[in-house]
Amino acid sequence: MLIQTVAAAWLIASMVPVSARRPAYEPAKARRHFITIAYDWPYTHTLSFASHPLEDLLGTPVREAHLEAFQYRTTDERTLVTVQEFVHRTSGVGVTVYPFGSSSGATLALRGSIERLPDIRLAFTGPAPLPVYALTGGRALDAGIGIEVSDRSAGWGLGSHTFLIGGIGRAQTDQMDGSRYFLEGGGGLTSGPFGVDVSIKFAVNRFEAPVPHRINTIPISLRGTLSF
Repeated sequence: MLIQTVAAAWLIASMVPVSARRPAYEPAKARRHFITIAYDWPYTHTLSFASHPLEDLLGTPVREAHLEAFQYRTTDERTLVTVQEFVHRTSGVGVTVYPFGSSSGATLALRGSIERLPDIRLAFTGPAPLPVYALTGGRALDAGIGIEVSDRSAGWGLGSHTFLIGGIGRAQTDQMDGSRYFLEGGGGLTSGPFGVDVSIKFAVNRFEAPVPHRINTIPISLRGTLSF
């Protein structure tokens, strides 16, 4: 009788699914991060430089010149423009705050940053509101809001994230101050608290002197990050 009882119990146990006898595996979840500090190494390009700021400053259409000692000329060929300086490589720092934490999935991101603006020096030969235009010692103070989508890994595992942020700011230079607005997107990889990002930022910088004009900049940045 005892042997029959043990055999029946063994048969019943063998019919129970393995998944029901073993606890379900749950991967370790990444710890939430609430703040990211970043240092940027941007390389700044311009968009439609002939239109903004050259046409804004000169008040007439401007086209690019090739194989000349100058870089631009007005279409009536009365004014020549020489770009004496345009500094592409700058730097910046920023802080991103995640009010609801960043671990896995989409979350709200609030970002503030201070960035160097490229030094610009232009010389005009011919009719122009001033013989030389200079924009030096500039920095941008930006504040933005956006969304980050992350897939952080627990411990030192490799994770990733992407983000899209838009906002407004102030442009301060040695010669004048102005306003700006921007849209920035990018993403990168993380391991523990450390990360590396690549971002592209389109910014419109608006100034009122010597005449109302704007400069469109596109910094492409390599960014080192520390999150906690």
